[in-house]
Amino acid sequence: MYPIDAHFDEAFASQMAKLEAYNKHYYRPNSYLHKWWARRCGSTFRLILKGLVTDTAVTDYYTPGGLEGRVILDPMMGGGTTLHEAIRLGANVLGADLDPIPVLQARATLTDVPLAELENAFAQFYATIQAELSPFFLTTHPETGEQTPLRFVIYGARRWVNGTAVIVVDSLTLRIGNDGTAVRLCPECHAVVRGDEPHHCQPMADTLPLLEKGNAWGRGRRSPVSDDLTIPYWQRYVPLVMVGQNGGSGDLFFKSPDAADLDTLAEVDRQRDALPFARTDFVVEPGRKSRQLAAHGVDNYLDLFSSRQLLYLAQAIRLLPDFAPEVRLNLALLVSTSLEFNSMLCGYKGKNQRRPGAVRHTFSHHAYSFPHTAVENNPLHPDKASGTLQRLFHTRLVNGRVWAHTPRERRVADGSPDFVLVSGEQDVGAEVTEFDQIQAGDERKFWLRQGSSARLDLPDGSVDFVVTDPPYFDSIQYSDLAAFFRVWLRQLLPDVADWAYDGQLSAVDPHRLDRESRYTEILSQIFGECARVLGQDGRLIFTFHHWNPKAWAALTIALQRANFRLVNRYVVYSESHLNVHVVGMKALLHDVVLVLAVGEPGHFGFAPHRHDWHLITPITTTDSEQFCRDCGALLGHLLIADLPEPEVQIAWQQAIK
Repeated sequence: MYPIDAHFDEAFASQMAKLEAYNKHYYRPNSYLHKWWARRCGSTFRLILKGLVTDTAVTDYYTPGGLEGRVILDPMMGGGTTLHEAIRLGANVLGADLDPIPVLQARATLTDVPLAELENAFAQFYATIQAELSPFFLTTHPETGEQTPLRFVIYGARRWVNGTAVIVVDSLTLRIGNDGTAVRLCPECHAVVRGDEPHHCQPMADTLPLLEKGNAWGRGRRSPVSDDLTIPYWQRYVPLVMVGQNGGSGDLFFKSPDAADLDTLAEVDRQRDALPFARTDFVVEPGRKSRQLAAHGVDNYLDLFSSRQLLYLAQAIRLLPDFAPEVRLNLALLVSTSLEFNSMLCGYKGKNQRRPGAVRHTFSHHAYSFPHTAVENNPLHPDKASGTLQRLFHTRLVNGRVWAHTPRERRVADGSPDFVLVSGEQDVGAEVTEFDQIQAGDERKFWLRQGSSARLDLPDGSVDFVVTDPPYFDSIQYSDLAAFFRVWLRQLLPDVADWAYDGQLSAVDPHRLDRESRYTEILSQIFGECARVLGQDGRLIFTFHHWNPKAWAALTIALQRANFRLVNRYVVYSESHLNVHVVGMKALLHDVVLVLAVGEPGHFGFAPHRHDWHLITPITTTDSEQFCRDCGALLGHLLIADLPEPEVQIAWQQAIK
């Protein structure tokens, strides 16, 4: 009945995904206002949705529209990829998620707030906060003696080695110029040394030894290094280098902290206790990822931020209520996402000139990292530097708004990719609060709901298609990691979401490593609701991959309980092998696209099913693409076979060795 039932251009989808996967925010800027994890490629979901268009005149990938009048649901919306791609094609969209962050981001990015209004509001917000706080982000230029804004401060980690306090850094080298000249730290006196210039080392009596991570300590014998858990995390870092920008050239200068710099740090530390933050609002809740914080003696999110960073947040919280709700939402999300580049979990990656910036952001590895060389960024630096408000406003808000009204797609011609404008599409819509308004006839409406999709407030048969990306079974705890942002958004936007929602309703148990019963239970309920709200000829389509046979068994049982059958399956490239969280690992780089319908095989409203899905055992585990293809076929077989649930689990265990 639909083109995707019989055909999906896997080669084209993979070609587009390989272009997009490494820099997704560059290809779909309007859906990247705020940090979220594991977004699938927008190009893949555009192609999926184009496969549901029945008018052959508009099925081409680069042709606008095709889903006008259709209603599309994403019950596990996450980063919102389905909603953005579907609304561009003219559909009315429904999105739901248990976590408030995806809902707030979708509302901000799909609402058509004029760019001029956002620019004026940001200019006012930035000017006010900079006037209040810029004196705390100044240093003295080492050559001109003039006051200049800090770009960032480089810290070393105070650690214990054999009962002796030391400072550990990832590298003593701070920067290597194009001519090979190095800027480095003296391990004896901590002075900044440039190239081969003369250096007269004069360590003070209280100067701690400065060690490079991984070096042998103590006559060729490496000694264990431990945190000082008796002091808060932010106090375990010692300022070593003040970094500013030379006027005109834009080159960076590196200097040791002088007396004025240390006085400024002492002053903001004195102000810390007077800030309007109750520690009870920032307690780290137990979870798979937050246990990494507990292992480092961190039980409160406030301790992950320097005093200057907390001053910045306090000012932002104070100023935001002055703005209109739609503008306030955008600015609050901008401040929240800036925290990924402005915490004491940020590392330094500016050693080589080729590096795009100095800040290795907090979640660069999809987990909490605890650098030896930490970077305290200046979010108020006037230039569009790495992690500053100016840069994030331009890349996340301005680029997103412009792209929303003039969306572009990659086209590969003669082996060279280029962008082409898709005329007539827009990545914005009008929000409605009642489902009846969705059916009023106008296109590009969106309805958002925070809460579990195990029970949806939608009529039976009211949705044309469900297109989604389920959570990842047992590994990456997005909700747990998102608490880093949630505790601040709750302060920035206290009245716009249910911040006290029950995380136990998540399909992935936030406390245990491998609890497939929760996954099966919750997904069964969600898929059951999808089956209920789908129209007679509806389709459930989602992407999936996992090495674990328990994940596939849980997925199969959940679909089986909801009476779904596999119409077809396709395999597409999904994950760049260069991404830091998968590099060097045995990671799956492909997704299987599963197209399903409710009912017995052969009763989908078209000719009997095209595939004789068969038992594949063992499934190849040496090739990512073939593994996903085989798993999709076995899923189809098991849904037809309708085995008892224990036998489904056995079948997957036998198939994936």
